[in-house]
Amino acid sequence: MSFMPYVAPEQLMKDRSDYAHKGIARGRSVIGLEFADGLLFIAENPSATLHKISEIYDRIAFAGVGKYSEFEELRIAGIRLADMRGYSYGREDVKARDLANAYSQALSTIFTQQMKPYEVEILVGEVDGEQDGTSLYHVLFDGSVSDEQGCVAVGGHAEELTDSMRQRYDGSWDLATAVRTSVEVLGSPESRTVEPSSVEAGVLDRTREPRRKFRRLAAEEISGFLA
Repeated sequence: MSFMPYVAPEQLMKDRSDYAHKGIARGRSVIGLEFADGLLFIAENPSATLHKISEIYDRIAFAGVGKYSEFEELRIAGIRLADMRGYSYGREDVKARDLANAYSQALSTIFTQQMKPYEVEILVGEVDGEQDGTSLYHVLFDGSVSDEQGCVAVGGHAEELTDSMRQRYDGSWDLATAVRTSVEVLGSPESRTVEPSSVEAGVLDRTREPRRKFRRLAAEEISGFLA
C-alpha cells in the first residue's frame, strides 16, 4: 500500500512560494506607472511576437511576467470575462478591479489546490476619465492583490526597481520622459543599457478620442524617445 508522506501545511506553502519566486525571478521585469496622460507599461522583451503587455478591453490593459504560457492563459481568460460582462451588461461595467479580483481568486485556487503554482505576476491597469480615475492593480502568484499608487515593478529585481523608480517618479511626466526614465531604471540593477530594440511598451492614453484607449508604442517611437 502506497502512502503520501506528511508535510506540514506551513512548509508546503513555503515550498510552493519559493518555487514560484524562483521562476518569476528568472524573467525580465515590467514597470507600470501613471504619467500625465494615462498609464504606461514598459518591459525589456527581445521577442517581437510574444508580448508581455496587451489590451484587455476598451480602457483596460494587462502586463505579465514569469512563465509565458501561464500568463498568456490568464490574459485570454481576462479578455473572455471582460467581453462577457460587457455584452451582458454594458461596456462601462467592465472594470479593472473586477478583473483583478477574478485573477486573484483563480491564482489563489491554483496555489492552494494544485501541485505546481503558476510562476506569474501580473498588472491590470485602467484609465477612466480624469487622472483620479486611473487604477493599477498588482496580483501575485498566490492570489494576493494590491492597489498600487504611482508606479510599481514586477518580475526579477522587482523590489530594487520599484524603490529606484519611486525615488525618481513624478506623476506629471509626459510620455517621452516616462519612457526614458523607465528604461534607465530597467537597466540599473545590472548597470547596463537596455537597447531600444529590446523594449516593449504600451499605453492607456485617456486623451485618445476613440473608445479604445490602449495603443502599443512602435519601435521607431521608442527609439525617438531614447535618442
